[in-house]
Amino acid sequence: MNTQEHLKLVEQYSAANYHPLPIVLTRGEGAWVWDIDGNKYLDCLSSYSALNQGHRHPKIIEALRTQSEKMTLTSRAFHNDQMGVFLKKLCELCEMEMALPMNTGVEAVETVIKTARKWGYLHKKIPKDKAEIIVCNHNFHGRTTTVVGFSSEPQYREGFGPFAPGFKLIDYGNLEQLEKAITSNTAAFLVEPIQGEAGILIPPQGYLTEARKICQKNKVLFILDEIQTGLGRTGKLFCYQYEKNAKPDLLVLGKALGGGVYPVSAVVSSKEILGVFKPGDHGSTFGGNPLASAVGITSLDVLVDEKLPENSFETGEILLEELRKIKSHHVQETRGKGLMIGVEIKIASGPARPFCDQLMKLGLLAKETHGQVIRLSPPLNIQKKEIHFILEKMNAVLSK
Repeated sequence: MNTQEHLKLVEQYSAANYHPLPIVLTRGEGAWVWDIDGNKYLDCLSSYSALNQGHRHPKIIEALRTQSEKMTLTSRAFHNDQMGVFLKKLCELCEMEMALPMNTGVEAVETVIKTARKWGYLHKKIPKDKAEIIVCNHNFHGRTTTVVGFSSEPQYREGFGPFAPGFKLIDYGNLEQLEKAITSNTAAFLVEPIQGEAGILIPPQGYLTEARKICQKNKVLFILDEIQTGLGRTGKLFCYQYEKNAKPDLLVLGKALGGGVYPVSAVVSSKEILGVFKPGDHGSTFGGNPLASAVGITSLDVLVDEKLPENSFETGEILLEELRKIKSHHVQETRGKGLMIGVEIKIASGPARPFCDQLMKLGLLAKETHGQVIRLSPPLNIQKKEIHFILEKMNAVLSK
């Protein structure tokens, strides 16, 4: 089958909930992918940061293969010999005491919402069904009805109500609004260290530290969603580590935790906070399964052993600095941390999508976000020569 035949099949049989680039990929290795016609591309999306370790990392593939030949699923009705090892490694890496494993990122977000509410009722003595969680405008925490219910994006909400109550929206980066929004019924503040889907929006320096102080002062849980920013993406193991004393009460992880081969997510916290659960309160048939756990163990090992956060920091600084030197009347702003970079296109130049189409023709795969932003998030094991490839193609498209 050729490209057009594949695209026609998807058009006929798939719900149109995505608008992908018109390319059919068939193979990936490291930072590179190939389409069915044999054309080679540099992947600058990394499946929205799920491929931090690159495509088909040999150690992760071997872990997947080895475990799949022994056992793949037990459900949580029984113990398996991989989950405990995985959670110990994860907790030690996060400097936390306890973890609750799930599958997708949004499942972990749903988990943290339930955790925060139950903690609020048990420890803060919030009246029944009155718990509130503060979130930020332009947030993106997933696609379930609960989560889109507290989105500020009209398209994410339109046609999907009614929505769950109990959420307050404030402006991202605004500490004054955070303080004013807190009441005796506030259980938690849920925030992204960098807003990815919103266009790589970075809050003022010190925002996370001060937000944590405000939360501590008011007995409010400080929750960081590092599903996209975590595990090396921004040049630190976790993005909050750019600030002093910004460690959250609960950390939400996903995407790269599965090494690009299997969905793995988790909420990581203290025994006091995750100790609110008792058997039957929450669960997942696949959460913590032996295949996911074996993949998770190796995914973490690869990040640490190959110093991928450090490489992200070093190559990201080069990429960001050189992108800002490109002379282009199309660019409004270039911003980012590590290998999480957004190039914002001026409204007068039209949306970012045509620029992504042109980059694809030159062998570079990037995707627009929030209409005007070209997102650049290559795998963290990218080499400097591949950074120069990105710069060459971006310059060719932006300088037109």
